[in-house]
Amino acid sequence: MAGVTAPTVRLLVLGMVHTRAGRDGMHGYAIHKELMSWRVDTWTAVKPPSIYHAVKQLTREGLLRAAEPAHSPRGPSRVSYAITEAGVDEFHRLLRSALVSPDIEELGAGIAFMRCLPRSTVADLLRSQLQTTRDIGEQLQDMKSLWPEPGEPPHAAHLLDLWRGSFAAHAIWTAAMVDRIAAGEFDFADDADR
Repeated sequence: MAGVTAPTVRLLVLGMVHTRAGRDGMHGYAIHKELMSWRVDTWTAVKPPSIYHAVKQLTREGLLRAAEPAHSPRGPSRVSYAITEAGVDEFHRLLRSALVSPDIEELGAGIAFMRCLPRSTVADLLRSQLQTTRDIGEQLQDMKSLWPEPGEPPHAAHLLDLWRGSFAAHAIWTAAMVDRIAAGEFDFADDADR
């Protein structure tokens, strides 16, 4: 859909501005630079132009607020962006959605900002995602007996094994992450010493 920004890049941009910008906001290049320092282009489909597009789209939607351009001695004036109250709400909605997603890219973006939520909330969301991931693996196993149908490529059943193996590995990783969270690893929004 033209003009619509993917949930992963929306989450990354809103999360970056929410967690790093402070009162003065953050200009577009700083958002881009910080996300690129996380190497998001290697573990997501997010590329530099999509970051700038997301900043503009989120501003049009009222989720980010643009300040007046400030003069820069190094080049053109820069616009700083701060997150709005609606932007914080959208960030938390996207974050919760990402943490229950079986999509590894979306989940990865959620893990990047999971500490913005309470520990028990994150653990519950990941347990839900774990169940979904296991259910998908079982559905793929059940489908295997139906493939290949006449006329289907003979390797289709092997593709099901590949997908099922990916979901099984995903489930193992998620279960380990839930255990790490339950054991007290990481600081979360409700931790007193944060």
